[in-house]
Amino acid sequence: MVAVGSGVPRLRWTTTTGGTLRDVRAATIVDNRLAVAAHPDPQPGAGEVLVRVHGAGINGADLLQVRGLYPAPPGSPQDIPGMELAGEVVALGRSATRFRAGDRVMAVVGGGGQAELAVVHERLLMRVPDGVDWAQAGGFPETFTTAHDALFTQASLRMGERVLIHGAAGGVGIAGVELAHLAGAHVCASVRSQRLRPDVARLGANLVIAPDEFTTHGPFDVILELVGAPNLAGNLEALALCGRIVVIGIGAGARAEIDLGVLMGKRGLLMASTLRARSLEEKAVCARRIEAEVLPALADGRLSVPIAATYSLEDVQGAYDRFAAGDKLGKVVLEVVPALP
Repeated sequence: MVAVGSGVPRLRWTTTTGGTLRDVRAATIVDNRLAVAAHPDPQPGAGEVLVRVHGAGINGADLLQVRGLYPAPPGSPQDIPGMELAGEVVALGRSATRFRAGDRVMAVVGGGGQAELAVVHERLLMRVPDGVDWAQAGGFPETFTTAHDALFTQASLRMGERVLIHGAAGGVGIAGVELAHLAGAHVCASVRSQRLRPDVARLGANLVIAPDEFTTHGPFDVILELVGAPNLAGNLEALALCGRIVVIGIGAGARAEIDLGVLMGKRGLLMASTLRARSLEEKAVCARRIEAEVLPALADGRLSVPIAATYSLEDVQGAYDRFAAGDKLGKVVLEVVPALP
């Protein structure tokens, strides 16, 4: 038996005495490309749950992992991407008591979500509300947890404040727009594609602008930065007194030169955050906050998970190509149909 890591969500590949369990298909990184390969069955350990995956969203970190630029955190498989998943509970490890076989669940994981089966610690799992399909559930956990943590836990966004969300047509950006609107904030969304701007407005943005226009629409109390370094100087210019900037995406660049005098003069806060490498304890706290503050709105239709496209596991490379192409509204999700009895 090979067990990787401890205290974090993982896939543990095992064999039974005297033979190998039925192979499980998974998206597998081979020479910076993706293929579907067979792996031995994972088995849940103490406090863990075995999930038969039905939906698994694709995120920017997955794309970077495939390219060899963002290794999975310790304890997560390096060759199987997937930071979020949704599916059915099929088995419980010892001491796991929160769920039963057949329960519909979803979670943020460190990796390994794009497979027929995944092992997840029970404290990271959330119930999928009735009426939410597998594609929506598979595209919900990472994006909404990331946006909620950045806007409310890190930046303390409050009702009536003005928030700017860069890259607002992507998964996390859309989640940020919807959550900020639901909280009673005034939402300005920066969207590169002119074609997608009306859709983002319908999701709750009060104002949707081109990326080069945002400095003229400030000041903003909170700025959610999903693009990266090129926006940082403009963010400082557009920041309100005592405003907060949260950097959670650096796809357009990670290095910038800024005028600290401007930040000091505005008594501003510049912070940054990641979710993937956090400890089990920290991720469990995030999951409980999502259960209490976000899932009721998903259940009653006040929040939605727009899906740009769905792909089968067998076409995983096509799904990643679509994700990388841009000009899409919402999530690209793998719909996994396990070849299991």
